[in-house]
Amino acid sequence: MPVSSKRRLVADALRDAIATGRYRTGDRLPGEHDLAERFAVSRGTVRAALADLADEEYIATHGGVGSVVTFDGAALDPRGGWARSIAASGTEVTTRVLGIAHLDDPRLQAEVDAATATFVTVDRLRTVVGGRPVSLERSVLPRVGRIAAAVTEGLVDDSLTATIAESGLVPASAEQWIDVIPLGADDARLLERAAGTPFLRSRRLSRTGDGRFVERVDSLLDPDRFRLHMRFGTAR
Repeated sequence: MPVSSKRRLVADALRDAIATGRYRTGDRLPGEHDLAERFAVSRGTVRAALADLADEEYIATHGGVGSVVTFDGAALDPRGGWARSIAASGTEVTTRVLGIAHLDDPRLQAEVDAATATFVTVDRLRTVVGGRPVSLERSVLPRVGRIAAAVTEGLVDDSLTATIAESGLVPASAEQWIDVIPLGADDARLLERAAGTPFLRSRRLSRTGDGRFVERVDSLLDPDRFRLHMRFGTAR
């Protein structure tokens, strides 16, 4: 059975268990090792299935203090995929991959404290159906596993989240910086705006639980649609 079919099998079984009440709000799912044994699949397949469930907002990771970006007032969790989160707000968006390429950059290696200076870049443009683009996202990731293969094979199910999960990387912590910049000529053309238009710029740096580099993503966000929302205290 192909890996993608195994992932769907695991995701479908867990989704059904959640929908029927076997796992209720606040319950912890079994660990990756237990799920891998139960379904006779690899832990990588389990991680990919869990990423699918996170995309669909069946499961989520909560933190005590943090900030999130909102779209039209709805909170977005970039770990679960912005496209799905935006769609959940009632707005239909399309995501176009502009390019996937290799990058060798020792300076970036030092900046993000990566294991090597070899990376993969993924550029994506999100557009409201019937409207204009609302975000331009440029991700840099370690050149490992399925991420490395994405340069020639594309993303797993057209999802960067699923591709990261299938590479065995699980983001556990992140830092985010947001400021406002005027659009340069090239970015303005892609976003169908005039050069110099102010846009929100978000930089998010994520790592695994043991501190390994997972992704740095720079996003240009339409300030008419996106906001920064701060949350304090224990999330429920």
